[in-house]
Amino acid sequence: MAVLRIGLLGFGTVGSSFAEVLAAQSNDSIQITHVFNRGVERKKQHERAKFVPASAVWTERVEDVLEAHDVDVVIELMGGLDPAEAWLRSALTAGKHVVTANKQLIATRGAELFDLAARSGVQLLYGAAVAGGVPVIPGMAQGLSGDQITRISGIVNGTCNFILSSMETGADYGEVLAEAQRKGYAEADPSADVDGYDARAKLCILARLALHAEIDPEQVPAQTIARISAIDFAYAKELGCTIRQVSRAQLAGDAVSVSVGPMLVPRTSPIAYSHGTQNMVVTSGRFGGDVVFSGHGAGGHPTAVAVVSDVLAIAQCSFAVRLPAMKMPVVGEAVAPHYLRFIVCDQPGIVAAIAGSLARAGANIDSILQHRGHPGERLPFVVTTEPCLSSKLDAAIAEMAAMEFMVEPPLCLQILVVDDPNTD
Repeated sequence: MAVLRIGLLGFGTVGSSFAEVLAAQSNDSIQITHVFNRGVERKKQHERAKFVPASAVWTERVEDVLEAHDVDVVIELMGGLDPAEAWLRSALTAGKHVVTANKQLIATRGAELFDLAARSGVQLLYGAAVAGGVPVIPGMAQGLSGDQITRISGIVNGTCNFILSSMETGADYGEVLAEAQRKGYAEADPSADVDGYDARAKLCILARLALHAEIDPEQVPAQTIARISAIDFAYAKELGCTIRQVSRAQLAGDAVSVSVGPMLVPRTSPIAYSHGTQNMVVTSGRFGGDVVFSGHGAGGHPTAVAVVSDVLAIAQCSFAVRLPAMKMPVVGEAVAPHYLRFIVCDQPGIVAAIAGSLARAGANIDSILQHRGHPGERLPFVVTTEPCLSSKLDAAIAEMAAMEFMVEPPLCLQILVVDDPNTD
């Protein structure tokens, strides 16, 4: 075909950035012919609307794009499962290529949509669904498909990384969250980011690619970052660590061990050096060893770069490697040392009571840390454990939470191990 014709679903932050980045390519063989969005007249006044060709059709009817004969590629940048899934199925069935940044849809319906694309003889590309402009998806699908990846870990949510790396310098959680919302990094309801739901969808996409494991996002345990406070960073620093939201998936025999949540990350890990909205993914392969993908994972322009790259791949008839994936049992824990932070009303016998609870659970104490200068009625201190299963600690934490001197429930975080090839 002389020109690859684009139908764009969504002209928000990423959609408008896509138009700008595509225009900068000065590539006459790729052209936007249709733009679908609600409130078209308002969108046509957007500062980036000038990057859309004057001949393009702006519409509030999605059918005008999906049924158009002069659309070869449908780009979906609106997100969510419904009605996006129906739109993409319609486009693929009609023989149109699809490019999307929709991580929830690819995580939960990806296998079915890939099969539909194959039957229709078209491509479904999703390079922007994880880590924005960082080429982790094409890197895994193409560059690492010859290796046997056993583990992936890293930071795949820029909002949480912005919050936690800001708190590392002494900022308050609530203040940083408000700043993230002002900057557009976090939604008015930030739960998808801070509670780990966004990251676990992305982890499932990476697990399909790297580990060939089909995982339902609902099976991935996710822990919120909302309970992390300044005192945790102070203790983490004393332990030679910082705190990041870490997403991990690791083959464990015939199962896969997965988790998303805040973890203590040793300063010796590359993950500790990820700041702001930066994303970082580390893969560990049997033959190729560790590979690190790092870069800006949020924002319109970085994400648009990934979308344009997918469109260029389609224009050049470059088909991605697709390796088979199978459903695997999910294990929501791993053997690791743990960090337990307590806020107590000081009185004799506290350490003995906590030690007894941990001993009954079969968890060994590694260290006890307490900083001076805190009021006795709200005294923070930390216990770290030797490596153990998280499930060993569950009963102990429930028991300790009910103790009379406990001001708030204990906080339990895994400590990332970086020198064990089986644990990262």
